[in-house]
Amino acid sequence: MTDETRPLLILPGEGETIEAAGVDHLFRLTAAQTGGRFAFEEFSLAPGTMGARPHVHHGHDEYFYVLENELTVHNGDGEVTVGPGHLLAALRGTPHGFRNAGDATVRGLCLYTPAGYEDYFRQVHDAVASGAVVDDAMLNEFRARFNTTPHVVAAQD
Repeated sequence: MTDETRPLLILPGEGETIEAAGVDHLFRLTAAQTGGRFAFEEFSLAPGTMGARPHVHHGHDEYFYVLENELTVHNGDGEVTVGPGHLLAALRGTPHGFRNAGDATVRGLCLYTPAGYEDYFRQVHDAVASGAVVDDAMLNEFRARFNTTPHVVAAQD
């Protein structure tokens, strides 16, 4: 067998760790490992942390699966709080976002298809490490590089 015909076995805790805008990402599989087909991460979000304001991906799908505690997700219509076992499929073109409105760290999984959006997190991390301040304008600029746009939530009367 060659490396190309051997399945990948990733041991617990192995992967690329990236902290970006308050979210701890552990990328277990990246585009480099899957030929760009798929990326897989474990993430954790401290209490009170905004993971991502509502936005829309036009070039990839994301799937969020909650492992521990409660995650508040924007599902296109508004926010809903979900717990372990809930799955949010943010298909291309669908608005979504997430935050931790609770008092315990949320742990979950996120899958990306095709892969490549992990580069967004690398770029945000590198910019912050170089002294950039994280704000909506900065995040929107970086997201635009990855065919992602903000989703403006209409005000409720």
